[in-house]
Amino acid sequence: MTAIPGMQNLAHRLLTYEAGLGKTSELMESPATRVYEKLRQSLGEFVGTAGFQSLASRALSLARPGTPSLNAVRITEDGALQGLGEIENQFDIDKDPAGNGGIILISRLLGLLRIFLGEALTLSLLRNAWPGEVFDDRNSAHGR
Repeated sequence: MTAIPGMQNLAHRLLTYEAGLGKTSELMESPATRVYEKLRQSLGEFVGTAGFQSLASRALSLARPGTPSLNAVRITEDGALQGLGEIENQFDIDKDPAGNGGIILISRLLGLLRIFLGEALTLSLLRNAWPGEVFDDRNSAHGR
């Protein structure tokens, strides 16, 4: 199963947005970890802790074959992510997005959400976690 290109683009935009926030503040977590935690908080309210943990575990399982660096990453029982920050420091989001385990993991998670919830509900949940400007390009492409 290959990553859905639209979801990989969306994951890249979310990580780029979070990377920009990290440059202007004292945020210590990697952009991918911050994106993951925002998804966990927003979606956890919708699907519950066990539901999110299940989706995240499946996304990680789908992402691992193409990204061996993700073998060090774990999802805890409460859905928390462990080990991603360490591998994220190996990649530059803008220079090497294809090799970035965080983008691959987040795109897999977004793809699963789109499959199970549909695009409209997935984007609605994402808009609750991020400001509208992150989604402007996607919306204009679809005439929304």
